Amino acid sequence: MKTLSKSFLIASLMCVPFAASADRIKDMASIQGVRDNQLMGYGIVVGLDGSGDQTTQTPFTVQSIVSMLSQMGVSLPPGTSLQLKNVAAVMVTATLRPFSKPGQTLDVTASSIGNAKSLRGGTLLMTPLKGADGQVYAMAQGNVLVGGVGAASGGASVQVNHLSVGRVPAGATVERAVPTVLGQGDFIHLELNATDFTTATRIVETINGQVATDLASALDGRVIQVRAPAGNERVAFISKIENLEVNPAQGIAKVIINARTGSVVMNQAVILDTCAVAHGNLSVVISTGSAVSQPGAFSQGQTVQTDKTTIDVKAERGGLVQLWKGASLSAVIKALNSIGATPQDLLAILQAMKSAGALRAELEII
Repeated sequence: MKTLSKSFLIASLMCVPFAASADRIKDMASIQGVRDNQLMGYGIVVGLDGSGDQTTQTPFTVQSIVSMLSQMGVSLPPGTSLQLKNVAAVMVTATLRPFSKPGQTLDVTASSIGNAKSLRGGTLLMTPLKGADGQVYAMAQGNVLVGGVGAASGGASVQVNHLSVGRVPAGATVERAVPTVLGQGDFIHLELNATDFTTATRIVETINGQVATDLASALDGRVIQVRAPAGNERVAFISKIENLEVNPAQGIAKVIINARTGSVVMNQAVILDTCAVAHGNLSVVISTGSAVSQPGAFSQGQTVQTDKTTIDVKAERGGLVQLWKGASLSAVIKALNSIGATPQDLLAILQAMKSAGALRAELEII
């Protein structure tokens, strides 16, 4: 791991009140039952230029070749030891999109499960792809494409991709369709990507206000039930619903810290309560006081009292940094950065603030 510098990478994605914009319903929710299905199969890649599995260490590759040859009428003498260098065993994966029909094609990924050095130039032999129910939904076969090796200065070569994984564009043909039903009876159900009662309520109000009254109702903070027409009209109805624009609710305050790189990401302004934290040679004190603005005599003005927050960050060798701003996490991080605190210092201080209840945000460490 490279040594981290004392400066933090701070990415703050603040929500600006006056820049609120509406999102389409299709960007915030999906139709219940319309989903992808994962497919997987075991296959063999042949035609490699000496970069295949070392068959003495991967006996399953030899067993696969012997089984395949026997199905083609080729029988090997008992005790034959195959020393193959141009064959590799792979796991083949693909995603079956909703409403995929027999005859359509899918992109597949072939990943080596043995000790092959490269799948470059290989050909994937016919591989059945099965779903979670054990049924075959697609057949894959084709040339495997792997990223290349770029030339560097001085005639040297530099590997620029992972050579034990390759893709076969349009390499699988769908053999069986997955039944997909748009809704149950007279209703369809919208599922929000993230649970939020406010966003669900706003979507219901938008649908009932712009399409028809009493058309939608929220079952909970994630599922919205919508009355939909039957038959072919349902597709056009769903298209209209998906393109309605809704102002989503502001998400919960969240702080994400990458302990390895020192990155700090905030999804909005995070508020801190009054607290004091001491960590090593660092001391953080956040306090709030009141400032009174008294108007002049006979000016008919009003006395205004405002809260002013002081953030003091002190280091034994770094001096004192004093900020007169709102008690926001971004101000504390900038103050810590200015006196040369390390990512470990920041992590410990934020954890202490969260434990004390002074950090009004969800803290996630990755």
